[in-house]
Amino acid sequence: MTDLSQVTEHMEIIGADGVHIGTVDRVEGDRIKMTKADSGSHSDHHHYIAGGLVVAVEGNQVRLSAAGAEAALLEEEEGGEPLSDRGS
Repeated sequence: MTDLSQVTEHMEIIGADGVHIGTVDRVEGDRIKMTKADSGSHSDHHHYIAGGLVVAVEGNQVRLSAAGAEAALLEEEEGGEPLSDRGS
């Protein structure tokens, strides 16, 4: 896992294929909290990305090991539940 202390507010989160996944709100423990605006149909609350998916922090971007579509499926709810378990 990449050192998440390098991740800062408003960085762009991108998949391995360069697709925009979201924008960093802040780091909470070993997860990245995304801004509400990037939570799609769930825009009334935040989604999270596991820090283990981060392969690099470069400039103003956080690059993930998963491609965009796959990374979106790996987003989590606040309690850590995968979105797929919540009927996203």
